[in-house]
Amino acid sequence: MWKELAPLGRHAGSGGYRRYAWTAADHDCRDWFRAQAEARGLVYEADRNGNQWAWLGDPLGDDAVVTGSHLDSVPDGGAFDGPLGVVSSFAAFDELRRRGAEFTRPFAITNFGDEEGARFGLACVGSRLAAGQLTVEKAHQLRDGDGITLPQAMEAAGYDPDAIGPDPERLARIGAFVELHVEQGRSLDLTGDPVGIASAIWPHGRWRFDFRGEANHAGTTRLVDRRDPMLTYAETVLAARREAQLTGALATFGKIAVEPNGVNAIPSLVRGWLDSRAADQDTLDAVVTGIERAAREHAERAGIDLDVVRESFTPVVEFQHALRDELGKILAGSGDNGGDAGRAVPVLGTGAGHDAGILSASVPTAMLFVRNPTGISHSPAEYAAEDDCAAGVIALADVLEGLACS
Repeated sequence: MWKELAPLGRHAGSGGYRRYAWTAADHDCRDWFRAQAEARGLVYEADRNGNQWAWLGDPLGDDAVVTGSHLDSVPDGGAFDGPLGVVSSFAAFDELRRRGAEFTRPFAITNFGDEEGARFGLACVGSRLAAGQLTVEKAHQLRDGDGITLPQAMEAAGYDPDAIGPDPERLARIGAFVELHVEQGRSLDLTGDPVGIASAIWPHGRWRFDFRGEANHAGTTRLVDRRDPMLTYAETVLAARREAQLTGALATFGKIAVEPNGVNAIPSLVRGWLDSRAADQDTLDAVVTGIERAAREHAERAGIDLDVVRESFTPVVEFQHALRDELGKILAGSGDNGGDAGRAVPVLGTGAGHDAGILSASVPTAMLFVRNPTGISHSPAEYAAEDDCAAGVIALADVLEGLACS
């Protein structure tokens, strides 16, 4: 499965993946998912929001156990973020069949659409729509960098954009959702464990900073006469680093747009996107407030106009303790998580958002992490060892057997 999926959407120059929502690469990944489902005799369907499902048992049955992740990527992303969870889900299902396990609850594997938000700027679109956390009106207003709207992209891919919206009936039939994911940090590497359990997802959001100055000639305008928004933006980037260090949070300006974007022109507009995350809400509020305060101070001194818009926000997600504890008991008892039977499995928080976090408000959710020895993610250098991936599959199979086959 891994070898079949690996070439899809891979960029020859960077070696990373460009599997953006509703593109040809996304279509190829969706075809792959459907083929895997049908090869196992699972009932395939795509829901009203374009999320894919592979069902064993009655799709309309209650108290279903669901696992899966996503197949799309960030720009030039790695091979593991998302796909490892989907591949491992099919592999865990194969393992349960090998064991002769008998399912007593409906079971499904899913691929949630547009989790990364690389094309339209909003993460977890498929799960947000299903959970009612993204309105149809706002979804229809989403545009990519070329001005193509989400409805236009969906329609071009053969999906009905007028059908999107909340799917409470479907979510009400799910008794548990377990998402396996490569760890996006080095906690497991530091403890020496191949598999861990998620405790919570840090609160996080994205803010757009618009710095407006005055376009002018780079070769004739005196420095003292300039209203250069790039300088204020640069000061804000440095302020973000300082505020993050002071509060123990994370703050990153990773995307920028410049107008008129000429080598010999002073910009009229610099637009930068801030991604900030912290272990708790108060800390996140403090770091973002500090960054905005510094940006406004620098802007006022330089004669720059500044607008700050919060484009997305996800509060802290505490995964359901009962389900999380059940996973811990199952894995500690089996010893198939790569450790000894009876050894507690590490429980760790994460600053990365996931579909499981979005669904947690509607469905009991839990997450498993597979060790990432470098801690690198959202990069072609993202990596997990084959033995650790296999341990993740066995751990997921043990969890699914404990939840759906007992």
